[in-house]
Amino acid sequence: MNKFVSFLMVVLLLFTNQLSANAAENQQLALKSEGAVLLDSDTGAVLYAKNAEEKMYPASLTKIATAIYAIEKGNLDSIVTVSANAVNQDGTRVYLNEGEQVPLKKLIQGMLINSGNDAAVAIAEYMDGTVEHFAENLNEYLKSTIGVKNTHFINPNGLFDQNHYTTAMDMALMTNYAIKNPVFYEIFGTKRLEWEGQSWKTTLFTHHRMLKGELPYDGITGGKTGYTTEAKQTLATTANNGKIRLTAVVLKSEQKRDKYDDTALLFDYGFKAFQQATIKQGEIFKEDNKEFYPENDTIITESVDGCIKNIDSNGMLSIENKNGQVIQSIQLKYYEPPKPKVAAKKIEKPKESEQPVLQVNVILGFMIIAFIGILIGIRKKINRKF
Repeated sequence: MNKFVSFLMVVLLLFTNQLSANAAENQQLALKSEGAVLLDSDTGAVLYAKNAEEKMYPASLTKIATAIYAIEKGNLDSIVTVSANAVNQDGTRVYLNEGEQVPLKKLIQGMLINSGNDAAVAIAEYMDGTVEHFAENLNEYLKSTIGVKNTHFINPNGLFDQNHYTTAMDMALMTNYAIKNPVFYEIFGTKRLEWEGQSWKTTLFTHHRMLKGELPYDGITGGKTGYTTEAKQTLATTANNGKIRLTAVVLKSEQKRDKYDDTALLFDYGFKAFQQATIKQGEIFKEDNKEFYPENDTIITESVDGCIKNIDSNGMLSIENKNGQVIQSIQLKYYEPPKPKVAAKKIEKPKESEQPVLQVNVILGFMIIAFIGILIGIRKKINRKF
């Protein structure tokens, strides 16, 4: 039953995100990135989308998925022995040595903060024995737990392979899911970390220029960069202005600066155009003589210039802006009116007018029984004489 409920929740999440993405596509921002999605981090409402479902290469944004999978499925205090395969990875590294023993959490820090490809492979091999087996389990986890539908990863670090892809929507869902975990959230927002390994003692600094402060933007809380020649520039970022929290993903930017400029545009739009409100527990919404309600106080995202709430006959509540574009969809619970109680059938006493008749009937019954008894006695005496 729990698996069935989880499946329904994932289906509902995908349906809700698709509706919101279709509406968000109608907005126009001057983005240079080919793919982009902006979410309300708390409600999951899709505030902006550009080519949200088009398959693209994520590069090192893959490490967001690797990190949350390892955090949720692994033991952060366990010691990982680094293999030769991990050491020999191309690209950015934290310069691990073969046979070096490193706590799992430290590897996750090195992978997210410094984008260590060697750390990513060490994590994968620790978790599932081989990179191939890890990829199989990671893909299943992403589908069943987070609800992605157009993602297929074959390695833990995002090094290019034509069969290693995702979408802006899926990547935003992964990031938004991951930041709900306090361990991930802490590492994702780390600006600097003292690192001491067998062959490398240094201070790691985040590669994310907005998080680091090189490209200042108020409220940045976390981020991860990515780049390969084929994927081009990719970026995942979170921000909080004290009123609303946002998650932004941009994919396939030509220039490094483009992805930061696009992210700033997305945040400017989100913070200016949207706000949060609350639908109170028990608030009734009616459609086709049916009543629906939220079981708990429910946070919604709405346009600052107001919203329209529409509900269908199945209890799906759509939050729309004044242009009729769906921002968020919420499944409400059906209110089933209590059934009328059926009164117990009473055994009525005979009416007073009926009581004399009843008494006469009883007396006559006794007389008939007595008469029959007398006849039987007389017959027995007669039989004895003869």
